[in-house]
Amino acid sequence: MSDTLTAISPRDPGAWEQVDALLRREGIRRDRNLDYTCGIFDSQWNLAATGSCFANTIRSLAVDSRRQGEGLLSQVVSHLLEIQASRGNPHVFLYTKPETARFFSGLGFYEIARAENDLVFMENRRDGFSRWCAALAEKRREGRAAAVVMNATPFTLGHLHLVERAAAEWDTVHLFVLSEEAGPIPFAIRRRLAEEGTAHLPGVVCHGSGPYIISAATFPSYFLREEDSVIRAHACLDLQLFGAIARRLELRCRFVGEEPASRVTALYNQIMARRLPELGVQCRIIPRLERGGRPVSASDFRLAVHDGALDRALELLPESGRRFFSGPGAGAVIAAIQAEENVVHY
Repeated sequence: MSDTLTAISPRDPGAWEQVDALLRREGIRRDRNLDYTCGIFDSQWNLAATGSCFANTIRSLAVDSRRQGEGLLSQVVSHLLEIQASRGNPHVFLYTKPETARFFSGLGFYEIARAENDLVFMENRRDGFSRWCAALAEKRREGRAAAVVMNATPFTLGHLHLVERAAAEWDTVHLFVLSEEAGPIPFAIRRRLAEEGTAHLPGVVCHGSGPYIISAATFPSYFLREEDSVIRAHACLDLQLFGAIARRLELRCRFVGEEPASRVTALYNQIMARRLPELGVQCRIIPRLERGGRPVSASDFRLAVHDGALDRALELLPESGRRFFSGPGAGAVIAAIQAEENVVHY
């Protein structure tokens, strides 16, 4: 049987129908975040195996049950690793089901964390996570330490309120800004605005999250059928990884913002409030800062920019953010926000 391994074009509906059908037969669905997909087709152009990339991750892997045991998955993974290398990504991550984790161990991947019986998060470096945590530990300070994790798309007065509450109670606040490029504002700008917005707080240390704090926007949900299962699996992975980070930085508290309008965030916060104390970390859920009877949110900022109401949007930002978005360097970011169809959630 002659097989062909090839990239699948976004403009090939017939191939994508086969991809979706194969994924369904294997009990998963196409992930919403993919930027490259390949397939192995037989001589009749029937799809036998598929896999995809998103940023520096590998995901949505499947092999037709009739062709299992022929080494097709190894071929797909090897090809995807070559694609990652061509992008300049030697450090690669993947998500898989617990029952297939051992297979990927044989391909040079190492388990970082697992979400109970749902999925396993792996990387192709034996000591990647431990080395990243060791580098973080070099920024540990004397005294009591807490943490805040945020997307900061962008850093608003609401984010500042949360960090100031933490800084008022703890000697050091480690502020993690998610590094993933999952929205219209690049990470470099989001981190810069967070650093500038907290520059008056000497106890705040700003970090990029690296690949080990996973954004809800890019968390792989294709294994899980129910939304609540996705949220719980994401929280489980997040808290396992955060527990290791907390031990390295000697964190004793994580501050999170209340989100009464979002069932997803409310459930996530409930899980954190229950699980973090098991790791020796308090969970403080802080009521949102309000302006005009509404919580100050990055979503409202983006929505106002999208609708052309920049003056109204600027009212939601600290001075450093207002300077940036009023200046010439913000033009590309504003255009990107206005070009988005949905600017509410990232």
